[in-house]
Amino acid sequence: MNAIEIRNLSKSFRELHAVAGLNMTVPVGAIYGFIGENGSGKSTTEKLICGLLVPNGGEIKLFGRDYTNQDVRAKIGVLIEQPGCFPNMSVWNNMMLQAINLSIKNPEEEVRKVLRIVRMEGSASNKFKNCSLGMKQRIGIAFALLGNPALLILDETINGLDADGMRIMREVLVDITKNYNCTVLISSHILGELEKIATHYGIVRGGKMIKEMTAGQLEEDCPTYVALQSKDMAKTKTLLKKKYTRVSEENEYIRVYDNVKADEIVNYLYKNNIFVTEIKTDKISLEEYYIDLMKEAK
Repeated sequence: MNAIEIRNLSKSFRELHAVAGLNMTVPVGAIYGFIGENGSGKSTTEKLICGLLVPNGGEIKLFGRDYTNQDVRAKIGVLIEQPGCFPNMSVWNNMMLQAINLSIKNPEEEVRKVLRIVRMEGSASNKFKNCSLGMKQRIGIAFALLGNPALLILDETINGLDADGMRIMREVLVDITKNYNCTVLISSHILGELEKIATHYGIVRGGKMIKEMTAGQLEEDCPTYVALQSKDMAKTKTLLKKKYTRVSEENEYIRVYDNVKADEIVNYLYKNNIFVTEIKTDKISLEEYYIDLMKEAK
C-alpha cells in the first residue's frame, strides 16, 4: 500500500497554475524527499494533501482512501512553516496545551514520549522563545507527532539548521520511520542532507512532477568517477578518450566514468609523459543530478 497517491492534481490562484497535473506516489515507510526550486509547487502540494487548500482538480488518496476521509485525516501530522507556540510558555506547557486540544488520552505520557523521540526531554522546562532554531523545529515535529500519526508532512524543516542541528534532525526522522511506523514527506533545498536519509525522491518543476525515483535508482544514475587535473589538459583528455569510453571535462576537471582505479589512470598517463597534478575519486551528488535535470527540463 502507498501512503500517498496523487493523480492529475491541479491548483490555480487566479492566473497562476501552482500545481498543474501533478502525479506522486509515496510508499508506506518511506522518507520521501520532495525537491524543487522556489515556486515549483512543493508547499502548495503539501497544503493540498493536508486539506489546507482545496484542489481545482485531480485525486488525492492517503492509505488507499480519499484524503477527506476523517479516519485518514486523523493519521496525518503536519509541520508547515513554524510551530504555533506561545513564546513565554515552556516547551512542556505548549505541548500539553496541544495534547489537550487534540483530546489525547494520557496527555502527559504522550508528551513525554514525543519529546523523547525528538531529543527534547531535557529541555521541556525551557521557554519556547529561548529555544534555538533547531530546537524549535524539533518541537514542531513533536507537535506533529502527537496522536501517533502514520504520515508526517514537513515543509523545509531542516533549512537554516547548523551542522549539529541537521545531524539530530536526521536521526529523528530515521528513528520515526524505523521505530514508529511513520511515513515522512519532507521538502527541502538542502539536498546534501536529504541524500543522507531519503529512501525515495520526487522532483517537481512548474507544478509538475518531472521525476520520481528510489534511492537505489539515484545511486545507479549517479556513478562514481575519477576526476583529475594535469599540466596539459587538452592532451590528457585526448589520451584518456583513446583508452576509456566515458570521458568528459567538467568544472575544470577531466572525469573518467569507466570502472577504473585512480592509480591505473596515473600510470597510463605517466607512460605517455603526462604528469597528473591532482586526482580524486568522487560521486555525482543529488545536487549535481538535480541541477542537470533542471537544465534538461527547460
